[in-house]
Amino acid sequence: MSDLYGRFVSRVLFPLQERLKKHATVRVRREMEASQWWSRERIEDFQAERLKAFLMDVSRHSPYYRQVFQDRGFNPASLTSIADLQKLPFLTKALIKAHSDSLRADNAVGLSRFNTGGSSGEPLIFFIGTERVTHDVAAKWRATRWWDVDIGDREVVIWGSPIELGTQDRVRLIRDTLMRTRLLPAFEMSDLKVEGFIDTIIRMRPAMLFGYPSAISHIAGYAERKGIRLDNLGVKVVFVTSERLYDHQRELISRLFACPVANGYGGRDAGFIAHQCPSGSMHVTAEDIVVEIIDSEGRVLPAGEAGEIVVTHMATRDYPFVRYRTGDVGVLGRQACACGRGLPVLSEIQGRSTDFLIAADGTVMHGLALIYVLRDIAGVASFKIVQESLGLTTVYVVPGPAFLAEDVDRIQAGLKRRLGEQVVIDVRLVDMLPAEASGKFRYVVSRVTAGGVVKG
Repeated sequence: MSDLYGRFVSRVLFPLQERLKKHATVRVRREMEASQWWSRERIEDFQAERLKAFLMDVSRHSPYYRQVFQDRGFNPASLTSIADLQKLPFLTKALIKAHSDSLRADNAVGLSRFNTGGSSGEPLIFFIGTERVTHDVAAKWRATRWWDVDIGDREVVIWGSPIELGTQDRVRLIRDTLMRTRLLPAFEMSDLKVEGFIDTIIRMRPAMLFGYPSAISHIAGYAERKGIRLDNLGVKVVFVTSERLYDHQRELISRLFACPVANGYGGRDAGFIAHQCPSGSMHVTAEDIVVEIIDSEGRVLPAGEAGEIVVTHMATRDYPFVRYRTGDVGVLGRQACACGRGLPVLSEIQGRSTDFLIAADGTVMHGLALIYVLRDIAGVASFKIVQESLGLTTVYVVPGPAFLAEDVDRIQAGLKRRLGEQVVIDVRLVDMLPAEASGKFRYVVSRVTAGGVVKG
C-alpha cells in the first residue's frame, strides 16, 4: 500500500498531468484492470472486434495500407477473427524505412518522432501518436499495480536510452521530483559510477527499481563484492525489461535486494507486449496487442512452438504497426496462468534471433551454450561474445583478480567444442565492455544468418 503522498500522486497528480496532456490513461488503465479477468474466449472476441475497427480505420487513413489492402483484395469489414490477419503481409524495418511517410495516417494526432536504440543494427526511425502513448503507459501502470506498487511510490530508473536522458530539462526534473522518480544513466558502469548509483538507491530507499537486467545485476554484483547491504531498503520489486533476463541475473538481483524480479517484454517500436505477474507468467497486453509466432517461412505456429514474435499493435492508428516482425524468438503458452487472468501468456522469450549462433556444421544454438562456458570460469569478471563469421568468433573478456593465463585456452577450447574445432576463437582482454548505443548490453551477438551469410 502506498503512503499518503504516493496515493496523492496516483489518484490526483498523475491523473491531472495525463488530463492536461489529453491522454485517457486513467480510463484505459481502469478498463484494462477489468478486462484482464475476462475469459480467454471473451478476450479473443474483444480482440477481433477491436482489430476489425482498427484495420477499417487504417484502410481509410494510411495511404500505405490502403494500397496494401487493395493489392491483396482485403476488406477489413469482412474480418471475423484474428486469424484473418494472416491474409496481410508482414511489416519489417526495411518497409518502414522505405514507406515512412505513406504509413502515417492523414488524420494523425500528436505524432512524435522516435527511434530504436539500434542495438541490433541501424536505428529505426518511426512515429508514435497520442493513442499509443496512452495505452502503453496504461499497460505498464496496470502491471506495476500487480506487485502492490503504484505511480507515486519511490522509484529508481536505471536506463540508457538517449531519448529519455536527453529530455532531462528543468520541467522533466521537476515532474520526476513530484512523482518521486530518479533516472540514473546506464551508459557508463565504472566502479565510481556504480558507487554513486548505490549511494542514491540507499539514500532514496525506493519501493521499486526499473531498468536493464544487465545494469541492475551489475550494481547488485558490485554491492555483493563490496559487502554493501541492499536487502534492508524495503524494495518491493525490481522491474526489468529491454534485454533478455538470464537466470543468474534474476537470482543475483532477487537475493541482493531481497525482493522478486518482474520481467517485462517489449520495445520502443513494438510497444509494451507482455508483463510478468506475481504467479510467474508473462501476460500479453491482449487488449491492445495481437501476438503471432511464425516459422522461418512466415507460417503461423500453434501455441507451444518456438518462432519469431510478430506483433500487431491496435493502438497505432496514427502510424500503424500491423504484423510487425520483431526479430525476437518466443513461444505462446498453451495453459492459462494460475493467477486467473485470461490474458494470453508468452511462456518463453528466448531472445533476439541474433542471440542464436550457427556452428560450422550449420547447427543453430542459443547463445547460452557459449555463455555457460564463460560463466564457469571464476576469473572472468564480464564478457561479450561476437560471432563475426562462421569461421571467426571474438570474445571480449574483462579479467577479474582470479583470472589465469590458461583461462584463455579454456575459453577457446570450450567454444570450439560447440562451434567447431576449425573455428578461430579470438579472446581479447579489455578493461571495460562498451554497451550498445542504446545503453543496453548483450552477452552474445551473431552477425551470421542461418544460411551462414554475414549480415551487413
